[in-house]
Parts: sequence; C-alpha cells; structure tokens
Amino acid sequence: MEVVKVEEDHGLDFDQLEAEIDEMWSYVGHKGNQRWLWHAIDRETRQVLAYVFGERKDQVFLELKGLLEPFGIHRFYTDDWGAYERNLDPEQHIVGKSNTQRIERKHLVLRTRIKRLARKTICFSKKEQMHDIVIGLFVNRHEFGLAV
Repeated sequence: MEVVKVEEDHGLDFDQLEAEIDEMWSYVGHKGNQRWLWHAIDRETRQVLAYVFGERKDQVFLELKGLLEPFGIHRFYTDDWGAYERNLDPEQHIVGKSNTQRIERKHLVLRTRIKRLARKTICFSKKEQMHDIVIGLFVNRHEFGLAV
C-alpha cells in the first residue's frame, strides 16, 4: 500500500480535531473472501483523513490508527465494533450509530459510485490488488482531489 502525504492542511483545525471511524464490507471473487475498507473522516469538514484495506481485525484498525496519529485527534466516534473499544482510550471514544451518520453517508456514496461495492451486483473484483486500486483511485480523486 502506498501512503500519500497531503501537504496542505485543507482548513483542518488540528487543535480540536474529532474523527468518525468506520469499516465497510465488500468482497473479492466470492462473498466468502471478505475485504474491508477502514476509513476515518473529520467530523466537522467530512474530509477523509486516512483509509486502509484489509480484514475486519484489530491489526488493520491499528494500521489506520497509526495513520491518524499525526492529526492529534482528541475524540473518536465509532460504532460498537470491538476493535475500537479494545484499542481506543475510553476518554476519547464515543460509541453510537447516531454519531457515525456522516461516515455512513460516505459509504452510501461509495456504494453508489463504485458498483463493485454494491451488495448485489454482477460487477466484482477478482483480485485483491485490483479491488484496492480501483477504490483507492476513486477515494484519492474524489476526496483528495489528486489527479491519478
């Protein structure tokens, strides 16, 4: 995975940054081969801060958390998936579906625009590498404005 460092601050207030974190299910080849997109957005601006692909395991969440460390986020809003509870400081962690509506909206946009993320589709990825590249290209173009 290649990490692209964004040089501009895009108007983010790093002193009071709050993030919503969630994971989104998809599959490669067949539904038994699950692939998860983990990502975090700034709660105020709704900009994507970081994302990773992998399984629905603590190790992948910790990779995302590592990408978020430079932002100095002081509060995390998540659903009640156990990886968050095990790996986030309880004083910084707020659980509840009502607190993740913005990132769930991002999921809807992704599922609408990238057909291989739709739950019932004939368009699916056959290889993990292509799956990650297609979704990564869309996120980099749509969210970060990078000409890819």
